[in-house]
Amino acid sequence: MRSSLPTVASDGSSNATAGEGALRLNRFIYDYQAPWPTYSLHWSQRPSEFRIGVGSFVEDHRNKLEIIQLFDGASVFVKIAEVDHPYPATKFLWSPFKSSPGPDLFAASGDFLRIYELSNTDVNSVTQGVDDMAVSNRIGSLSRRGSLPDSRYKVQCRATLMSHSRSNQGKKDHCAPLTSFDWNETNPSMCVTSSVDTTCTVWDISTQQAKTQLIAHDKEVYDVAFARGTDIFASVGADGSVRMFDLRALEHSTILYETSPVMVPSVGAHNSSKSGNMSMESPPLLRLSWNKQDPNYLATFQMGAASVLILDIRYPAAPVVELVGHGATVNGVVWAPHSASHACSVSSDSNALVWDISQASRSRKVCEPMLTYKAGAEINNVSWSAANTDWVAVAFGNKVQALKV
Repeated sequence: MRSSLPTVASDGSSNATAGEGALRLNRFIYDYQAPWPTYSLHWSQRPSEFRIGVGSFVEDHRNKLEIIQLFDGASVFVKIAEVDHPYPATKFLWSPFKSSPGPDLFAASGDFLRIYELSNTDVNSVTQGVDDMAVSNRIGSLSRRGSLPDSRYKVQCRATLMSHSRSNQGKKDHCAPLTSFDWNETNPSMCVTSSVDTTCTVWDISTQQAKTQLIAHDKEVYDVAFARGTDIFASVGADGSVRMFDLRALEHSTILYETSPVMVPSVGAHNSSKSGNMSMESPPLLRLSWNKQDPNYLATFQMGAASVLILDIRYPAAPVVELVGHGATVNGVVWAPHSASHACSVSSDSNALVWDISQASRSRKVCEPMLTYKAGAEINNVSWSAANTDWVAVAFGNKVQALKV
């Protein structure tokens, strides 16, 4: 990784040439302009594709999931497929990629967890097996129209997983909204969801059945993530705690960290200036990312905070590193999939910051990011490509941008 971006022209081009797979990538920034505000996004893990899934954030029942892709020689991403999605997707993930080919699956959480398959009905299509000249002849049309002409891609919903709330068992059809989920990289037939009803549910995707459901927190659960392997996952929530679970011993859980209580107005209080209308509450923790190169480390951040907390499961109760550099609320954090010491955080200050946690000072703080990117608006989300590890994607406004780091 470089300490700073190379000099980039105003159009995002560079005199350097990079190549991931068969693609000729001669720019450091690639754009996609969506017709709606963007939020959830994730890179495809297939090494042969420079592809991102992105979800809309429209405060309405009608939302979209789009699949966008960069083709050889193009200057922008183009849409190759889309599907309707009820409500904004709280998270979008592609299935972990294994060496043997299989269905190209992705999933999105919201009211339920839906699993989709992206298929290409023509093996001789523009992305498979045609010569470079044929591709080049179509790039102009792709870039202008923003979607694949005469698209041979289609998306089909393969499963809808509905988690019935433990707190509403008398209401058979009640399913509490899902705040997030994670796909197990070691065993892709397993995933775990988190919900506002305080529960986490572990699913067997092959049977479309819940393996177990547990009450994970005292309040809403906001995020969940697997460690490396098949047995350990952690969650964060509105009670301000990080909790770790082992599927081999679910009767116990480990509280890794709890935020310090602060004085806040009591619910329903009309005059917060009176001490009788104040109460002590732990600030919620919103998101969680587990380091897959060194599973001792997790990253999280609390609601309204401008810093990221790095936790070490061997030394619970206090962060081992704090990443301090944003000027506004942090909205997302992700570890580099190929490095144990690098992470990227995004914020309402419009900045994406790449960090090296090995540079922590004696005060256990990192105050200088190794790379800074300024976007055109508040950045809502971030994804670091596991297939092309030099690339990070961010969502802001109506855009998705891929950034070479």
